[in-house]
Amino acid sequence: MTTTVGQLLVSLQLTDSAFPSGFYTMSHGLEGLHQARLIDKGDVQSVLEDLLLYSVAPADGAALVNAHQAAQVSDWEQVKQVDRYLYASKLNAEMRRASVRSGRQLAAIATEVFTDAPRFDLVEKWQHLVSEKETPGCQPIATAICNVATGVGQREAVAADLFAFASSFAGAALRLRLVDHKSAQVLLHRASGAIEEAIEIACLTPIQEIGGYVPVADVASGRHELAEARLFTT
Repeated sequence: MTTTVGQLLVSLQLTDSAFPSGFYTMSHGLEGLHQARLIDKGDVQSVLEDLLLYSVAPADGAALVNAHQAAQVSDWEQVKQVDRYLYASKLNAEMRRASVRSGRQLAAIATEVFTDAPRFDLVEKWQHLVSEKETPGCQPIATAICNVATGVGQREAVAADLFAFASSFAGAALRLRLVDHKSAQVLLHRASGAIEEAIEIACLTPIQEIGGYVPVADVASGRHELAEARLFTT
């Protein structure tokens, strides 16, 4: 199936840093690593790629793919199960809160933005389930629903979401002065191979195996949650 221009624009809109999903408030654990002095400028590339492959792809990415598949056939019990698996896999409270806050914000905005979507009823249904607190409402699940509603395929959807993560990470690195504007773009370009590999991981991870393994980042994130001063929510 060929992706249409309209579908491509949906993916671009959802990954745009100007889209008010809350990604700009997150450092995805980078600030915690920085505060603990576990990262310097030379480590940023490897940390981004490690997070993509061992944290985001098997967790958020896999959840997006599984939710996308379930939403295609309107299997809401399966969608909710994926959402709960993802929520439970996030070990730190701040990571859980951030994903839910971003997901609920995305769901609410989507009910106004994508009213002309071929399957807008999916967006409305998801917003109802979230507002009634029948499910946590994590960001990757809301993203999956929006992509299914607008006809975007699962590989395109997960590719766009993984790039959004990388772009948000690069933005956080810039604000933490670990990169400058030019090296941030080099960072993103060099991460393309890791993103391609992460897409494959996300597409092959079953619901029962959703969850990443990045213990050092998780510990740093846990410490960040208790920090007296912080620039980012995660």
